[in-house]
Amino acid sequence: MAQVGAGPEQVQAERSFISRSPAATLALGADLGRLLGAGDFVGLVGELGSGKTLFVRGVAEGAGVDPGRVSSPSFAIISVYRGRLNLYHADLFRLRDYDEVYATGFTDLPGADGAMLVEWLDRVPRAAPREMMLLSFENLGGQRRRLSARAFGTRYRALLEQWINRRAAAARRSRQRARS
Repeated sequence: MAQVGAGPEQVQAERSFISRSPAATLALGADLGRLLGAGDFVGLVGELGSGKTLFVRGVAEGAGVDPGRVSSPSFAIISVYRGRLNLYHADLFRLRDYDEVYATGFTDLPGADGAMLVEWLDRVPRAAPREMMLLSFENLGGQRRRLSARAFGTRYRALLEQWINRRAAAARRSRQRARS
């Protein structure tokens, strides 16, 4: 697997989450989707079946996009979903190098009107910007997944901190409901 990101010295923050179910993976994505803004870039890496596209469905829900419209864009390479925040969902699995990425028009997409989510970013690391959030998905067996987030740059460190705070608040609410 190729190295993605500006290097360990550039990582501003790191955090891991454990998802125990597909619903939990969707909820993690939805929380991030509520926080994303125009121009944000999120790379997703992990083996087949590790939860990347499911997570993107959650992000879509949080961004005001019908999650049912989200599918793996392996054959389309790039899908656009319109919502509160437009989402550009790319899948680099079938691409071999940066020239092929460039030929898709990928480099023209990130901009002021939406956020970019890129699956299989490790296949073409050169497609990654210096500042971004990188999410690694690991299958822990059954429905359990480990999602490791690394923030590169000040914007993404703040985004990761907001995401962590949102997840902590949700966990507190869940515990309070369980006690009631």
